[in-house]
Amino acid sequence: MSEELKNKVKKTLRDKASPRHVPAIILEMPSAPYTLNMKKVESAVTNIIHGRPVLEQDALANPEVLDYFEKIVPELQK
Repeated sequence: MSEELKNKVKKTLRDKASPRHVPAIILEMPSAPYTLNMKKVESAVTNIIHGRPVLEQDALANPEVLDYFEKIVPELQK
């Protein structure tokens, strides 16, 4: 993701929402985890980031995407 796009996202959030909604880190991800019914599973990513296990990975249509989030945890914790 280019710096120009990151800055545009930050500016839009700051202008249309508030400065508290601007994230410290903006990363492009390859995909989001989805259930077999194609519902996003944000809690799986939250669990990985906070060092908790992701339960019922067999309910995910694309459990391999969780590997990406496990790899970036050190970068997020800087």
